[in-house]
Amino acid sequence: MKFTETPLAGAYVVDLEPIADDRGFFGRAWCREEFEAHGLETNIEQMNLSNNLTKGTFRGLHWQDPPHEEIKFFRCVKGATFNTIVDMRPGSPTYTNWFGVELSVDNHRGLYVPGQFANGYLALSDDAEALYTVSRPYTPGVERGLRVDDPTLGIELPIAITQMSDKDKAWDLL
Repeated sequence: MKFTETPLAGAYVVDLEPIADDRGFFGRAWCREEFEAHGLETNIEQMNLSNNLTKGTFRGLHWQDPPHEEIKFFRCVKGATFNTIVDMRPGSPTYTNWFGVELSVDNHRGLYVPGQFANGYLALSDDAEALYTVSRPYTPGVERGLRVDDPTLGIELPIAITQMSDKDKAWDLL
């Protein structure tokens, strides 16, 4: 796997290094040893699969504060998504800065999301599916969120949002 640190310290785009032959290819999607070699959390408590029926569906931006912070690792296993993260670590030099990357079934990319990073994603295709691991169970009552259209953040999405939950529309502006 190839780890490329994003402009937000601690967050990585993870590309497969496929070995191809006439049958297709093989590549590691997850390797505890390689993640640990980059100083990344490898504990996995949950694995979630999210299906998005229509292109333009947005989910997020969510995070949990300590001691309930969740570290996540995303892959798109069907279609394509645009994953967005925002650094919400108080005192971080990149506090409230964002980064986005396309994950797709074609590019096989992954995104490692540190704790205290808000994250969300936009379906770039109909029937897009995201598969992601979480380092600790969801804790009801401690979830926080941001509005993706918050002008303070200035997030630029590649396509318009056509569907979003009422909860995600209702988060306070920064």
